[in-house]
Amino acid sequence: MDWKGWGRSSTTGFRKDTWTMPSVRRTHSARSNGGTDLAGSPPSLRDPRYSQSLERGLAILECFTPQSPVLGIADIADELGMSRSTTHRYVITLVALGYLDQGASRKYRLGLRVTDLGISVVNSTGLRDHAHAHLEELCDRMSYTASLAVLDGSEIVYLDRVRSFRRGREIDLGLQPGSRLPAHCTAIGKLLLAYLPDAAQRDLIASMQLTKHGPNTITSKKALRSELEEVEAAGFAVDDEELAPKLHSIAAPVRNQAREVIAGIDLSAPSVTISLAELVDALTPHLVATADHISARLGYRRDDE
Repeated sequence: MDWKGWGRSSTTGFRKDTWTMPSVRRTHSARSNGGTDLAGSPPSLRDPRYSQSLERGLAILECFTPQSPVLGIADIADELGMSRSTTHRYVITLVALGYLDQGASRKYRLGLRVTDLGISVVNSTGLRDHAHAHLEELCDRMSYTASLAVLDGSEIVYLDRVRSFRRGREIDLGLQPGSRLPAHCTAIGKLLLAYLPDAAQRDLIASMQLTKHGPNTITSKKALRSELEEVEAAGFAVDDEELAPKLHSIAAPVRNQAREVIAGIDLSAPSVTISLAELVDALTPHLVATADHISARLGYRRDDE
C-alpha cells in the first residue's frame, strides 16, 4: 500500500521512542537503597512480614522488558543469580497463575494477568481522564469515531472509545473499553509496533500470526516490517480495510514527559463516506494535534516548542 506523502508535513518533529508497561518496582531494589516498609523500619529478610518468595516472583516478572520480551529458564536464572531448579519452580507457578505464558519454543513471555495490572495502573494514572475530553471534541468536530488504545504484545487494548452517532459515520464492530484487536491489522497497532525498539519489534513480529481479517490485511512479515518503517517515518499510521471491509482509520502517537510513546489515538470511518486519501489529507492534522494536546497534559513537549 502506498500512502507516502499524505499529510506528512503535519507530523514533523516525531522521533522513535519506546513505551514500557507500568510495573511493580522490585522490592529488593528498595531494600538495597535503604527503603522502608509500611511500619517505617528497613525491610529485612529476617522480618516475618517480608516474603522472599514474593520478592523473587516479582523479580522474575521484571526480567521481561521491551528489549527482552521472551526468556528461557536459563536467561532468568542467570539474570537473577538463582539456580535453574528454583527458577523453574517459580516460573511454573507464575504460568499457572496466568502471569507468564509458555510458547512453542519452551520459552516464556508476560501473560494477560500482568497486562490487567498494567492497564489498571494506566487507568489509575489518569491517561483515559486526560484523553477523554479531547477524544469527545475530536469526534464532535470530525463526526467520526475516536479511540484510545495501548499495545499488549501482539494485540491492542482499547482504553476509551467515543462513537459517532451520525448516520453512516461508523461501522459497528462492537468495540468498547477493554476490547482487544490484533495489532498488525489496525492503525493504532501498527503505530505502536513501529515505535518499539528494533530488537523487541523483531522478536514480536517473529512470534506473530498475521491472520487475515479484512480484504487488505498484511499477512507477510516482510511487508509488515516495511510498513512499520513507513509509519515511523511518517509519524502516523493508516488502516486501509485491513481490519474489516469498507473501514478506514488513521492513528497518531500519545507520548509522556519522558518522550515515550505510551498509547495511540485513532479516527475510524466507513470508506463509503470518505476515501483513504481524503481521510489522511483532511483529518490527520486534526488527529495529530489532538494527540499532541493529550501528550502535553502528560508533560510531553515537541522539539519545536
